[in-house]
Amino acid sequence: MAKHAGLVVIATSSRPETAAWVKELGADHVVNHREDMVKQVRDLGFKHVDHVAIFNDMRHWPTAVELIRPQGGIVSIDDTHHPMPMDQMKIKAASLHWEFMFARAMHQTPDMIEQHKLLTWVASEIDAGRIRTTVNQVLSPINAANMREAHRLVETGKAKGKIVVEGF
Repeated sequence: MAKHAGLVVIATSSRPETAAWVKELGADHVVNHREDMVKQVRDLGFKHVDHVAIFNDMRHWPTAVELIRPQGGIVSIDDTHHPMPMDQMKIKAASLHWEFMFARAMHQTPDMIEQHKLLTWVASEIDAGRIRTTVNQVLSPINAANMREAHRLVETGKAKGKIVVEGF
């Protein structure tokens, strides 16, 4: 979606096959999240980046804060179980945005319908082929064997993208 919006996308991965996959999904650059990401991003010619999205691990918070430009924004969907020092965010006047897809419904916000509109739009963009999902494997039907297999694949630490178990 970031690429679709016209942004330069720097993705992270740690293996050649996942680096190739995120490039196929539209990333302009790929850095290894098991190595010094700040150095890698700077080696690409970027002192700072406008936006950072953290989708799976807040342990990269210090890196995100180092790389975000003054007045830039960091968004995350992840729970935090790590310290998140905010002092460097303050002196950069940078923003942190949490996203939680159930917030509107849980809190009965006046704009609850916006979640429906957003999901409908994303579904239509996926159906039209303008946005690709990160689903990489589908197991069916939902049964004990496929649930065990999905867990096994995730636990290898080598899964690419999302694994979906569907169909009763």
